[in-house]
Amino acid sequence: MNTATTTSEPRVTDAGVMMKVFYVFAALAVLSGAISLGGKLIGSTIASVGYTSDTKPYEIVVGNNVFSIPGNMIRFDEARRHGDAQRIDLYAVWPKLTGYSDADRDAFNNRQRSRRIVFMAIEPRMMSRDMSGRLDAIYRKLIDLPGAPGPAGLRRYSFSAGTGYVDEVLVVGERPGHAAFVARCLTGTAAAESLAGCERDVHLGEQLSMTYRFPEELLENWAALDAAVSAKMAEMLKTGR
Repeated sequence: MNTATTTSEPRVTDAGVMMKVFYVFAALAVLSGAISLGGKLIGSTIASVGYTSDTKPYEIVVGNNVFSIPGNMIRFDEARRHGDAQRIDLYAVWPKLTGYSDADRDAFNNRQRSRRIVFMAIEPRMMSRDMSGRLDAIYRKLIDLPGAPGPAGLRRYSFSAGTGYVDEVLVVGERPGHAAFVARCLTGTAAAESLAGCERDVHLGEQLSMTYRFPEELLENWAALDAAVSAKMAEMLKTGR
């Protein structure tokens, strides 16, 4: 699933702002296409991306942010190098959130369809709100209420017809005193064919966004998953440049 560029999300106050909101909705429709395409690109196997069990850390700089990342968490061989990068693609096995190892070979090769790999992408921030922030500003205008119960206290919402979200649902977990957990998940054939049919993005560091994609089965542990991914990012983010 490739993250698409987009714009900020203003509120509706006059005709000019309504035009801006139209463009935001159009951009979000592009994001919808991205999650569907990305799910198909991840597909049913990731065996061809060039595994390594080497845990040597690489210092990688994105914008003004410095990360120290074990090589076995970096998804692509050509990205395992020190220096500047526009984007970092990572993967890790749940629940340890560690990179590739011989012991976890079956999970990374999707043998027996275990679906325990979490994919993470770090890149410059393109939206003023992360997915939780877009819930009230945008998504509530696009979903059908009242929704339906989901796993582990979540609520699932279908997108209204004509919004551009094809074969997707919005999944929301309320957290009193904290921003809601919000993710989008593929449905139908696209979900069945994807190793990671759900995605969520959060703000990270200085002007970065981190999108993580995960199997729908992990929604049963959404609170622990979200906390663990955030903790792993904080661990690897070392300093501003």
